[in-house]
Amino acid sequence: MLKKKDKYIVAVAGATGAVGNEMINILEERNFPVEKLILLASERSEGKTLSFRRKETNINVLDKDSFNGVDIALFSAGASRSLEFAPIAAKSGAVVIDNSSAFRMAPDVPLVVPEVNPHAIKRHKGIIANPNCSTIQMVVALKPLHDAARIKRIIVTTFQSTSGTGKKAMDELLEQTKAILNFQDVKCEVYPHQIAFNCLPHIDVFLDNGYTKEEMKMVNETRKIMEDDSIKITATTVRVPVFRGHSESVNIETEKKLTPNEARAILSAAPGVIVYDDPSRNIYPLPVDATGKDEVYVGRIRQDESVRNGLNLWIVSDNLRKGAALNAIQIAEYLIRG
Repeated sequence: MLKKKDKYIVAVAGATGAVGNEMINILEERNFPVEKLILLASERSEGKTLSFRRKETNINVLDKDSFNGVDIALFSAGASRSLEFAPIAAKSGAVVIDNSSAFRMAPDVPLVVPEVNPHAIKRHKGIIANPNCSTIQMVVALKPLHDAARIKRIIVTTFQSTSGTGKKAMDELLEQTKAILNFQDVKCEVYPHQIAFNCLPHIDVFLDNGYTKEEMKMVNETRKIMEDDSIKITATTVRVPVFRGHSESVNIETEKKLTPNEARAILSAAPGVIVYDDPSRNIYPLPVDATGKDEVYVGRIRQDESVRNGLNLWIVSDNLRKGAALNAIQIAEYLIRG
């Protein structure tokens, strides 16, 4: 368990990645009580520095001795490194908040979205998992509706930005766009097909059931976070030529009928949600509006006229912030509040 202190020694593993960078920025923005910040990355980044609170901080190589004296370890270094180093960090006395898929479905590891299931944090045994980015924004919007009317079924199609894959994917989108506009051939290195001016219904690897791993993450993680295995869920995840911000078309069927106005009222009072919904004035959530923001935006709330108790929603959020770094730091804030 985390010992109560005025300030904490915090490590960021994967500090040079897109999410790691965002973690550092958010620690500073939210004035997290950091006594010392330890930045960890691969050998390629050794000797480099990153700025924190207007001071340059050295980047160290992630190894088994990196976590001596660390109170909170924020991991965004990929599943293989989390599997190797997170248990070492926890054994050293740190509480690990891991952004990878390594521990999300482990029965003894809490999978937490603070607006949805903060009570699960107390069950941790040294490691807490951060959910998948597309799952986080969906459950933030759906949990208040589930509490009010019990969701029986979810059908979700995502439109996920290239930042969800990482900086190299964002660079590939930029370079392909420039090439096409200059009538040059495009190079596909990160994705199997051109991403510029295109949509790829393929995120992560395909499984034997025909779904991708990303799609099954949304199914399994949603049930675990919402603590309801009875919810029927199906997902299609699509990569789109957007740099930052994930969008989702979500259809829900509820046990109790909810009108669109009732749903708007519930969501307007929900933590972490902004209802942005007035199509008559062209007001609905867009990735460019959500970029750099902490909240989950919900709009296009309307009745599904094909079923008795159905609603359609359009959900947008910054995948690097609420979908990753912010959620992890919100968990850390719960930890230090005890």
